[in-house]
Amino acid sequence: MTELSRRRLIQGAALTAAVAAVPAANAAGKPKFDEMHDVVVVGSGFAGLAAALAAREAGADVLVIDKMAFVGGNSSLSGGMMAVPGSSVQKAQGIKDSPAQLMADMTRIGLGLGDPDHIRFVCEKASDTFEWTRHYIGVEWNEHLTGKGGHSASRCMITKQGTGQGIIVPAVAKLEKLGTEIRTGVFMEKILRSDAGRVTGIEVREDYEFGDAKSGRVKRIGARKAVILACGGFGADVAYRKRLDPKLGEKFLTTNQPGATAEAWREVSRIGARVIQADWIQCLPSCSPKEQGMGIATHFASISATLFGFWVSSLTGKRFVNEFGDRKLCTDAILNVINAGGEALAFADDDGVRHLEVLRPGLFAKMLAAGTVEKFADARALARAYKMNERELRATIARYNALLAKKQDTDFGRPFDKAAKPIGEGPYYVSRMSPKVHHCMGGVVTDIHTAVLDVTNDKPIPGLFAAGEFVGGIHGAVRIGACAVLDCLVNGREAGRAAAAVKAWA
Repeated sequence: MTELSRRRLIQGAALTAAVAAVPAANAAGKPKFDEMHDVVVVGSGFAGLAAALAAREAGADVLVIDKMAFVGGNSSLSGGMMAVPGSSVQKAQGIKDSPAQLMADMTRIGLGLGDPDHIRFVCEKASDTFEWTRHYIGVEWNEHLTGKGGHSASRCMITKQGTGQGIIVPAVAKLEKLGTEIRTGVFMEKILRSDAGRVTGIEVREDYEFGDAKSGRVKRIGARKAVILACGGFGADVAYRKRLDPKLGEKFLTTNQPGATAEAWREVSRIGARVIQADWIQCLPSCSPKEQGMGIATHFASISATLFGFWVSSLTGKRFVNEFGDRKLCTDAILNVINAGGEALAFADDDGVRHLEVLRPGLFAKMLAAGTVEKFADARALARAYKMNERELRATIARYNALLAKKQDTDFGRPFDKAAKPIGEGPYYVSRMSPKVHHCMGGVVTDIHTAVLDVTNDKPIPGLFAAGEFVGGIHGAVRIGACAVLDCLVNGREAGRAAAAVKAWA
């Protein structure tokens, strides 16, 4: 119920008291705010920063808020990898690819649950958005192209910095140069929607301390043009995610930062936004159980072992899955090994490590120092450490090399990287893998220009836009790696442009 509707329930002499008790409006019936901006962005990850930059670029006065004490949300933990089909980098290296090809990949891996128009928009805007990050924001990209599970071409690039900070730092610097404030420790409690259905602003708690719902002071911030929700997912909210998928309880760790909670999801439902596919919650299969959050050993598993080595079960000494499969396939396979009492190990030799160093310089030494990746002199030492059958392990290495020589994995159907070499005699490196809750596939429904749709009529809610993980219906059942950064940047930029183009109500 809106503030104005609530007042209309009070009749007669009580009306004056009711008006005095509701600070949302003045005597003329117009909303009252403590401050006003053209566009208010909720969330400071990739999507929120892209939205703020695009809105400011279009001439809007923009404020960015984030409930946490730091900027970046989950994006601050990201591996900083972006899929870009048909990029200038691919063309320079003679790699054939196209938006249509990535669209086919996303549709296939997403089991057909992603909206075709949204997928097409993201894929077709990928190359232009990539160039925007380089030339407008100042992001520096490592041009060594790679793939991830589900991609049919080498189209993924990692920031030169090696993580999502390679995007966040220049984006924040650009906003600061443009005079746009990012205000941390500001928690959105309410989205304010008028009787006419328009979103006019938000109610927040400033000086909010995460975990204390009543901390800070209440304030109302008006948005003359629009509010953009870039609030991210709820992967760290155990109670909320358990209601949607009871399997993902307290014992399941998450790659997400602690602030990935569901308050904004509850609030958009309260004001009448449509939410879909929220029970599709993705795990990142290759995480190390020795690390909190996403960690860094996952990059050894997903690069060194997935592209240039293999995954092996300690129970059998054999491969157990197509290492280049989608995240759900790999997660289920790893859990089968763990639930049977074994360890799922990512395995590679020095050649696999060399490729990791090219793509993510300096990370491998940190993994070894932390013990999340272990080094063994040979197959015997590895087999003894994990109580594996040495003969089976050696046979698995020989079988992998034979399949690689034929460039055809008749065991699991994995495509071999063109740079992959036969596994040598050692030394060998392994990391233990244990899936963690990673990405919320569902979210609010938007049109392709990021306007949030009303649950009652599937029409845009005036003055409300959304982008990033907070939006559902783009990736479908399973998201391909490197497509989240793509989604956030493309749709964040579109949300900022669309919001800035809205006619101001005040």
